[in-house]
Amino acid sequence: MAFRITDDCIACGACVDECPNECISEGSDKYVIDADACTSCGACADACPTGAIIEEE
Repeated sequence: MAFRITDDCIACGACVDECPNECISEGSDKYVIDADACTSCGACADACPTGAIIEEE
């Protein structure tokens, strides 16, 4: 299951450098994760200060 970024994202960018697959990019109002490239490692979620990154169910 891939992770996704919720509307709680404050676009701080803390998650970007933590992603080993480089699948996080800046969207129009928040960062987004390419679900096809995400390996569900959780590094981004651990780095997020607002808890805006959750695993898809």
